[in-house]
Amino acid sequence: MAYKDLEIGEDGLARCGWVGTDPEYMRYHDEEWGVKLLGDQKLFEKLSLEAFQAGLSWITILKRRPGFREAFSDFNIDAVASFTDDDVERLMLDERIIRNRAKIVATLENAKVTKNLLEQSAGALHDLIWSFQPMSRQRANSCAGDEHARYATLAEVPAVTTESEQLSKALKKLGFKFVGATTMYALMQSAGLVDDHLAGCHLAN
Repeated sequence: MAYKDLEIGEDGLARCGWVGTDPEYMRYHDEEWGVKLLGDQKLFEKLSLEAFQAGLSWITILKRRPGFREAFSDFNIDAVASFTDDDVERLMLDERIIRNRAKIVATLENAKVTKNLLEQSAGALHDLIWSFQPMSRQRANSCAGDEHARYATLAEVPAVTTESEQLSKALKKLGFKFVGATTMYALMQSAGLVDDHLAGCHLAN
């Protein structure tokens, strides 16, 4: 069966069409996107990078991720929570990252909120985010009438869902910044809360 919106790589494998032919994007698609991501620090990093991605392409962030990790102390929550105004100025001069003051400040504030959560309960950020996982990781194709049906085209994949709106509201209530519903659905896709690999993709099973 032929499927739309797939990219066939030189290795002969079919991938979701958003990947294109960039080797790093292909690796990310195969090894990370849609794979369950667990743990407070890993999810804090993902939350932070998704915030920086807002308004940009993910490949822009992905290629700068090593620089982000060095600049933000490997996204160690306690370390980032202790960053000062001097660190903000340092980061604003760091060409390896996206030098957006509002997003940098938000990352520091989000680290402080996360630290407070974890002081109350270890695993709190992980538990909070994963509490909004949909009943089925494979989003239902409303036309198929099958809760495990996969989307056939990129146009069918939602940008926002009820769960991402609820996650966004819960995080904002706690004081998190740059956690809009669209950004949170991107996080849910990349962190494996949902599995949006298109029908025909070699990772669709």
